[in-house]
Amino acid sequence: MDVREKIVRRTALELKDGEVVNLGFGMPVGVANYIAPEKAIIFQTENGALMFGPTPVLGKEDPDVANAASQPITLLPGASIFDIATSFAIIRGGHVDATVLGALEVDQNGNIANWAIPFAEGKYLPGMGGAMDLVGGAKRVIAILQHCDKKGQSKILHACTLPITGKGVVDTIITELAVFRVTDKGLMLEEMADDMTVEALKAVTEADFIVPDGNPKHYQVV
Repeated sequence: MDVREKIVRRTALELKDGEVVNLGFGMPVGVANYIAPEKAIIFQTENGALMFGPTPVLGKEDPDVANAASQPITLLPGASIFDIATSFAIIRGGHVDATVLGALEVDQNGNIANWAIPFAEGKYLPGMGGAMDLVGGAKRVIAILQHCDKKGQSKILHACTLPITGKGVVDTIITELAVFRVTDKGLMLEEMADDMTVEALKAVTEADFIVPDGNPKHYQVV
């Protein structure tokens, strides 16, 4: 199991039966492939679909229906396809229970930066999409990302350095190493990978985080 698959598998466990859940661009779209059969999750994509399922078998895809990453999806019974204005009315109207968003950076105060990709000194490739609407409209924001960048630097920070998508909006942070909750008391460690210790996790995490009494739970995947 590679790092990205581990993250999306763990994220699937966060979703609750009956929730309307938006899956953002990138890694989040993979979450739809790992939902337990007993959970009736109503997935929504910002480009205009409601109630879709996992990636279809090769040859069974419909080129007219896709997720936020333009990848094919399966439509479940009762599914609906609509224009983007209707899609954002759902998001802005507060009808999305949770959104799963990829992130470039998150910080210990629940801030997220996920749309301005740096490509040169002081220059960014914009890719905002619906992220700012989602962090404002969804009841719960789950940020998923690899724990460190390609240089080994933490992406879980004291404070985001990239342009902010939303301030204080993140509820949960999931990486391949840990699961954190953003609380009034600070960033709380909830789960940790089996091969990690608290000391090792602190060494690769810039943000300050609280370790609850006793050992954190082992990282779960489906």
